[in-house]
Amino acid sequence: MRGYGRSTVHRRHENYAVEESVADMLELLAHLGRESAIWVGHDWGAPVMWAIASHHPEKCRGVATLCVPYMPAGFAPENYITLVDREVYPADQYPVGQWDYQYYYRESFDKARAAFEANVRNMVKALFRKGDPSKQGTPNRLATVRRDGGWFGGKPQAPDFPMDRDLLTDDDLEQYTRALEKSGFFGANSWYMNHERNIAHAKRAQNGGRLSMPVLFFHGLYDYTCETVRSRLAEPMREYCKDLSELTVPSGHWMAQEKPDLVNAGLASWLAARFA
Repeated sequence: MRGYGRSTVHRRHENYAVEESVADMLELLAHLGRESAIWVGHDWGAPVMWAIASHHPEKCRGVATLCVPYMPAGFAPENYITLVDREVYPADQYPVGQWDYQYYYRESFDKARAAFEANVRNMVKALFRKGDPSKQGTPNRLATVRRDGGWFGGKPQAPDFPMDRDLLTDDDLEQYTRALEKSGFFGANSWYMNHERNIAHAKRAQNGGRLSMPVLFFHGLYDYTCETVRSRLAEPMREYCKDLSELTVPSGHWMAQEKPDLVNAGLASWLAARFA
């Protein structure tokens, strides 16, 4: 993905619109000499995969995503605030539900970036946390980022949390830290600065955005940001995907790191059933 690892770090917000990364992926596909592929994505990689499927179905034999469901109108808060679980997030207290952090990026981009980059090692440890079953049905901390003055209650950098060794090894921590110290967080945070562009791009989908190829979606039972088990967030996906399979994994957002065996087994079973 743009902005991460050894990928190009662009310096304009609009370079991180979903449409731009779709073009990257199609260039990669052509470089590999393939006409089509089965695409798998997580987090912001998922909207890119959905966009390939909806705009270039001839390039997509199938699509699987972790945690982030298909949003035919575009992955933007304007389209999923109406799907917030209002039993957990009463509108008078949490008008945009758990998506408040996305508005914080829009309103305080430089402040968010500075806090993330102030201590990258601590930031990596803060981000990579496994799911907590005890938090089911309670408001996510990301629902009050603006009210709190920032991601860490207005503190200038991430606190020094203990490393979650169910998700990270010492080597993982070193590699993520080095990579993010090099790239910074401009690109990572700029993905949230393109909602209008992503909505406009979604309107140009083929077949009205309806998908006919095999689709697999992994629900994270303890992912309380992309919460798809209790809320209605997955409803548009169910309406617009003709051949949809769904699996629920007892994990938080970092599903591939927390439960790799379950994720890989789910992918293998789906591939065997749909493509063997």
